Amino acid sequence: MKVLMLNGSPHADGNTYTALCEMQRIFGQEGVETELLHIGNQAVRSCIACGACAEKGRCVFDDIVNETAAKFEACDGLVVGSPVYYASANATLVAFLTRLFYSTHFDKTMKVGACVVAARRGGLSSTFDELNKFFTISGMPVASGQYWNSVHGRAAGEAAQDAEGMQGMRTLARNMTFLMKSIALGKDAYGLPEREPSEWTNFIR
Repeated sequence: MKVLMLNGSPHADGNTYTALCEMQRIFGQEGVETELLHIGNQAVRSCIACGACAEKGRCVFDDIVNETAAKFEACDGLVVGSPVYYASANATLVAFLTRLFYSTHFDKTMKVGACVVAARRGGLSSTFDELNKFFTISGMPVASGQYWNSVHGRAAGEAAQDAEGMQGMRTLARNMTFLMKSIALGKDAYGLPEREPSEWTNFIR
């Protein structure tokens, strides 16, 4: 089992990192390999809807998005962490995810997704919802914890004092591990669910 973890904070060792590290510790105990990438400090431009990725099989902008694509394809699970800015995820992270998910054409079905959000006080649930949509549009089961996957803290590392939040990270990592292993067993026994050809329905005729 391998999990790719994305730190969407511009701060390498902030509260998003603190939460992800708590998950990473549990993954290690469960025998799950992890790789943690720092995305939030990268110069990532947004998608320009050029459609070139349909022909090239990769984004036309050759940056951290293309560097991550093979790692995404190889992983069993993806954890995305972000701070909360104006009740939303970090815009750099959103631009990265938009291009990563759109430009990669491999089947993401049954890769397990989970997101983690960090804030001083509010905007957590809306950011949590925003990030989960990347998984659900791609046929990826979403791992849950014991509450919405969030931690509170302002100064770097302060989230470690959020006992309930840290417990939530540990629960999430254990649940995600169980789900990934269960899906692997299911694939061996039953294969993947049947996938129908896409039906594209527009509402302007």
